[in-house]
Amino acid sequence: MHLAVAIFASALVCTLALDNGLMRTPPMGWLAWERYRCDIDCERDPKNCISENLFKDMADRLSEDGWRELGYVYVNIDDCWSSMERDEQGRLQADPKRFPGGIANLARYMHDRGLKLGIYGDMGTHTCGGYPGTNLDQIETDAQTFADWGVDMLKLDGCYSNESVQAEGYPRMSKALNATGRPIAYSCSWPAYQGGLPPKVNYTQLGEICNLWRNYGDIQDSWDSVLSISDWFFKNQDIVGPAAGPGKWNDPDMLIIGNFGLSTDQSRSQMALWAIMAAPLFMSNDLRTISSGARAILQNKAIIRISQDPMGVQGKRLLQDKSGIDVYWRPLSDNGSALVFFSRRNDMPYRYQISLSKLNYTTGIYKMYEVFMGKVGTVEDTSEFTVSVNPSGVVMLYVFPPVKHRQFHGNAKLHGPAHFHHHDLDNAIPPGFL
Repeated sequence: MHLAVAIFASALVCTLALDNGLMRTPPMGWLAWERYRCDIDCERDPKNCISENLFKDMADRLSEDGWRELGYVYVNIDDCWSSMERDEQGRLQADPKRFPGGIANLARYMHDRGLKLGIYGDMGTHTCGGYPGTNLDQIETDAQTFADWGVDMLKLDGCYSNESVQAEGYPRMSKALNATGRPIAYSCSWPAYQGGLPPKVNYTQLGEICNLWRNYGDIQDSWDSVLSISDWFFKNQDIVGPAAGPGKWNDPDMLIIGNFGLSTDQSRSQMALWAIMAAPLFMSNDLRTISSGARAILQNKAIIRISQDPMGVQGKRLLQDKSGIDVYWRPLSDNGSALVFFSRRNDMPYRYQISLSKLNYTTGIYKMYEVFMGKVGTVEDTSEFTVSVNPSGVVMLYVFPPVKHRQFHGNAKLHGPAHFHHHDLDNAIPPGFL
């Protein structure tokens, strides 16, 4: 399929989005769960326990270390924040020892720094960690409580629940949040509890009530986990992909870059594949001690530009080559696109040869920017070029719109991200690209 046709086809299948004007591009920020879980032992582990201090620390890092300016603005509380009992008016309340200032005070702390606060609830009798959940008769109360506190996002989990409660509760919470008059982004875990696929999951309905939704199981700090999640999404791309768009996103779960389970190449792979999927970019790591290498991946401006493309079309896997190289593609605004070459090999860097015409690119000369190495090159659509892809690694290219009125003089090959052959076209990055 030619690119223009593919983009048009994607536009045709757009469904209505939740009408709260939020998350027109995939949300970015920090989320506690994968790294910090339900650590509530603030006596023996004060720096890492789920407390207001942890979230203030991460807010300070987002606002002072260059994250906020790149779009990382959400600081999201997950499970285990609340008291085990509701207050006398039946409202949720924060644990008084770990959140002595309360959630409203924490929200103000975020807002004062140009950030947003997310909170966690559960559409069931209890949260997954055993804290008070939201029963059907408590939906409006909890929505109003979150709004009164100045919360900017709600993630609503689905533990200790059932299919009928979820079918009634998730849409009702959407209406209740909107009724508060405060813009609160809404993350639904509903499809993850119903297998992630039709007929149990209605993606048209999800796009009308939720800003994002978890389709699949929780990510863990391992490459196997990243790969299993990615494979599920691309295996089912024709089902889940069309559901995504501005204000409504599939959520393959957190970025674990900067933790313990991924190599540098695997970290680049997660970042690239999540950007191709138009996935939310919620880091779950320790921003106080993150390495410079992990920070460079997460703060890569070219990848963030791809992630945050305003057209909001989720990308797809184009092919799985017998060599162990997968090729992924995402259409971008202004007739640009992104390509990812991912290696499933475990032996050595593999030199993969391809032409843009074989990937159904239209006739023309293309400028390409390799996002991790910062290399620029040009290639004609029919000319083969080579990318060298490390085991479990990626090469990611931002492909600019084609130039059709000139022809190359001589050989038009382009070799590898670090070995681009420069031709007679201007190889500078266009102004304002980064």
